[in-house]
Amino acid sequence: MAFDSLSEKLQNVFKNLRSKGRLTEDDVKAALKEVKMALLEADVNFKVVKNFVKSVQERAIGQDVMSGLNPGQMVIKIVNEEMVKLMGSETTEIALRPGQEITVIMMVGLQGAGKTTTTAKIAGKLKVKGKKPLLAACDVYRPAAIEQLKINGEKQGVEVFSMGDKNKPVDIAKAAVEHAAKNGNHVVILDTAGRLHIDEDMMRELQEIKAQVDVAQTILVVDAMTGQDAVNVAGMFDEKIGIDGVVLTKLDGDTRGGAALSIRAVTGKPILYVGMGEKLSDLEQFYPDRMASRILGMGDVLTLIEKAQEQIDEDKAKEMEQRLRKAEFTFDDYLESVSQMKKLGGIGNVLGMMPGMMPGGGKMPQIDEEAAEKSMARTEAIIYSMTPQERSNPSLMNPSRKHRIAKGAGVDVSEVNRLVKQFEQMKKMMKQMPGLMGGKGGKRGRFKLPF
Repeated sequence: MAFDSLSEKLQNVFKNLRSKGRLTEDDVKAALKEVKMALLEADVNFKVVKNFVKSVQERAIGQDVMSGLNPGQMVIKIVNEEMVKLMGSETTEIALRPGQEITVIMMVGLQGAGKTTTTAKIAGKLKVKGKKPLLAACDVYRPAAIEQLKINGEKQGVEVFSMGDKNKPVDIAKAAVEHAAKNGNHVVILDTAGRLHIDEDMMRELQEIKAQVDVAQTILVVDAMTGQDAVNVAGMFDEKIGIDGVVLTKLDGDTRGGAALSIRAVTGKPILYVGMGEKLSDLEQFYPDRMASRILGMGDVLTLIEKAQEQIDEDKAKEMEQRLRKAEFTFDDYLESVSQMKKLGGIGNVLGMMPGMMPGGGKMPQIDEEAAEKSMARTEAIIYSMTPQERSNPSLMNPSRKHRIAKGAGVDVSEVNRLVKQFEQMKKMMKQMPGLMGGKGGKRGRFKLPF
């Protein structure tokens, strides 16, 4: 996951700071030297790192911090605040025009950054907010792009305007705006063509669209995995055609995350959204304060709760909670909880948003996400190999049934025995501990995680 390595290094620095009763100026400088190295290794722009460390140091060696009760915590607080400032301090939304006035958004970017998918994802976000977006297929050079946009538009329930690949992109854009005016579309999102690298033809085409169409927002999509190249691309696009904001894709991948920490400082343009996966729902609003919390291993519970509210069926969650309290839950309930966790992005994504769960966080040993996902998949296979009666009543399972289930799931029968035993132990534990489930004497929360 993005930032894992940076988070781990920063956590180690902070752990050393917290272990000291009082901090000297040399302690602060030594810690910030490590912070500087960690940021550079995460591919953060050199000038950005230099200014960041200078700002933190000036604040951290102030008299109020040095004489504080817990100077280590104060330094961490300053690092957090400066990191938020670095990424933009405030959350920036796509600026839409008022009332029924049409907002034209032009999506730009290099080929392979995920622009077409991101275009459909943004349309889905706007639809949820009550808008009626229209997607316009203006990439006439890559035949698959038009079809891809149509498929994704259909999945989002958003109309796609296309004139095939024989017309000029600027003519398609103008026709799309006319279509929107006649059909009550509030927003037109132009999916323009990308190239493998920035060239004059691409820029000329984008400039022509901006000259002949009243584009309100130009949004650049960049691949976070390209690190500093993403920052350079953003600078060049802004210089040539002018951009209003950036969407960072593939932030869930094996990326060092430097682009997220550099783009705003280098270009002055805000990050609007971050792509955290392939699914059309995997696009998150960018909150600088929440991203800083994730990077520093403090979690991002607010985003986790918002994702849960969007993805989890509240009635099902309440029903499952009641069964858990009474220790009446079944293997079907387990499958439902796994399904809900997948909607939240899987084990890794959920743990990454929990405070202290990041590598080096200190509250919980590091979890092998890949092994945990594989174990969960094997458990699912075992349960799917059971009959509906066996799922609801594990006591039915005699040796011959267990052998049949093991064969169907492709596992050893010992794994089936272990799962059944763990399941029964869990039910006993829940009966003995009603407080855990919000029963008598237990504090009941408004939100329960599905596992």
